[in-house]
This record gives sequence, C-alpha cells and structure tokens, in this order.
Amino acid sequence: MTSVTAQALADFVAGLYRSNGVPASDAQLVADTLVTADLWGHSSHGVMRAPWYIDRLRSGVMRPVTEPRMLVDAGAISVLDAEDGVGQVIAARAMLDAVRRAKAHGVGVVSVRNSNHHGALGYFTRMAAAEGCIGMLTTNGSPAMAPWGGRRKLVGNNPWSIAAPAGRYAPMMLDIANTVVARGKIFLARQKNQPIPDHWAIDETGAATTDPVAALRGVIQPMAEHKGYAISVMMDVLSGVLSGSGVLDEVHGPYQAEKRSRCGHMFLALNIAAFGPDGAFAERMEQMVERIKAVPRVPGCEEVFYPGEIEARNEERHRREGLNLPAKTLADLAQVAMRMKLPVPDSWPAALVNGEDARSGNG
Repeated sequence: MTSVTAQALADFVAGLYRSNGVPASDAQLVADTLVTADLWGHSSHGVMRAPWYIDRLRSGVMRPVTEPRMLVDAGAISVLDAEDGVGQVIAARAMLDAVRRAKAHGVGVVSVRNSNHHGALGYFTRMAAAEGCIGMLTTNGSPAMAPWGGRRKLVGNNPWSIAAPAGRYAPMMLDIANTVVARGKIFLARQKNQPIPDHWAIDETGAATTDPVAALRGVIQPMAEHKGYAISVMMDVLSGVLSGSGVLDEVHGPYQAEKRSRCGHMFLALNIAAFGPDGAFAERMEQMVERIKAVPRVPGCEEVFYPGEIEARNEERHRREGLNLPAKTLADLAQVAMRMKLPVPDSWPAALVNGEDARSGNG
C-alpha cells in the first residue's frame, strides 16, 4: 500500500483524462468521482477504474466530449440520449436536471440511454441531497449474475442508490449492487492477489470458488438469493427498458474496451419542500438517526451506523491523513501516464513508476 493525498491524486487522474481529449472541467469531475469513492473506502469504484475508462476513450467507444441529445422534454420528465458520452459527466448533468425539474414540479425524472459506466452512484444521489432533495439513481450493467437457478450470466448487478439530507448529520445514503458483492470488489481482490469468500461467486462449472479470476469468468451470486435476482431484473426495467437503452447482455462493462456500453440510467429527485417544511424533515431525519444509533448493540459491536455514516467518516479521515492505495493500482496509473508521456508524481515510489510492482503482481 502507498499513501497519497486526495487532491494530488485527483489532479493526476484529471490530467490523464485531459490528455485523452476530455474537457478540463469534465476531466476534473471524473477524477473527483473516482477519488471520492476511494475516500469513502470503496476502492473497488475508485481510481483503480481509471485505466479502464481511458482505454474506452482511446478505442473510441466512449466519446471524450459529452454532448447528450434531448429526446423528451415534458415538464417533470426528460429523456436523454447520452450519445456514448462520459458516464460521470452524463450522470452529473442528468441528476442536476432532475433536481431542477423537481424544484419546479415537486418531482423530476430523467431517463438516459446509450450512456457509459459512471462509478459510485452515491456521488450523484448526494448531489440531489445537497440541493434539498431526495435523490435516487438506478443503472443497468453488463451481465454479472445468472437468472436464479441458472449458471450462465445474463443479468447485470444493476446497482441503485438513494440519498437524503439528514439535518445536522451527514446525508443518509444507500448505494448497493444486487449481487452479494460488487464486481469491482472481486477486481480489487485480484489487484491485491487475495482470495475471495466462497459464497461470492461460482466458476464456469457452477462450483463455488475463492479464486477472483475464476469468479470473474464465472457468475457472481445475487444478494438474498432469488430476491437479489428479481430486484436486479426490475432495475433493468427502470434503467434499460424504459430509456430505450440496452438490456441484459446487450450492455457491456467498463473493462470491455472495444464494445459500446449501451447502459441506461434513471434519475429521480423529490423536492422535500414540496412535501412539507424543510425544517420538519430535517428534524425528523435527525431523530431517526439518533434512534438508530441508540439501539442496544449485540456483543462485539462498538457502534451502530446509519446508511452513509461510515463513508462520511472515512472521507473526513482520508482527507486528513491521506489515502492508502494498492501498489498495483498506482502502478497501472503510472503505466497509463508513461504511455501518454505524462509525468508521474515525484512522491510515488520508483518501483511503481518503473512498473516493477505491476510485473510482479505485488500489492
């Protein structure tokens, strides 16, 4: 593990995107979304993914300049064709559009087709929470799980997120995939050369596996068995079918550098002020948080957390102390930079810059 500062890491990653034709403000946004995921403690959705996205830019399946086309503009509802633009840029614009419509109509819904993977969904639902709204975001993704009872992957993990302001507390936030674990965590285990729990995935034969490589070739198990599978299918209805985008195995992942993503999203914003006084909502949220945290604890539990609290604490600590990232992640970023003849931060170990850790598989 190597310690880096969040700002230096974000500036470095933004430079990689700018060098691939992404406008400066969009590049900084993408970098911020990735670094924020690392700050939250979700490195599976952090800068580890930057080389994948950049490969997609270089192959031409993701366009560096994001120019969505409005298909429907109907008061509280809009439909956008992302035209293969950068997923994080589309997501930020769509969520802010949903918020704008919610301020006018009480509710705003934006449906997006032909987009790209956009990292941690909570980044965007928290944008709505910051504007006095409850935000919800659903997306589909490339096949990760099999229909319940099957052993061929067809259904994406199709994550979803809800965030709400919580008065004097950090926003309440849910951000989950419908598999036992996000596929990014299996990629992270591969980065760290670590085994995975045997209930996360099955291999191509249908047998449980602790090998992350075999898991990625096989099928990730749904959370809550058949329930997770059913939720994931319905998220594809909201994200893919409704928007007119790809569904099921028509969607391709961020690591498939030669294939259009065709993923779809749905953004929902509820204007809290349209339902009653802002102050009353904040007070009730504070009371809710306090009641959750005051519940009697089971043996061995030091503290009960509300959804989003751990991420908020992690971000505060990591901004103060720095981020510890796997050497393999930084080595991959260094290789991208050197390929584009860009400087690597002086503070990074020479072994990373020379690619030694990447070749050996350490970290």
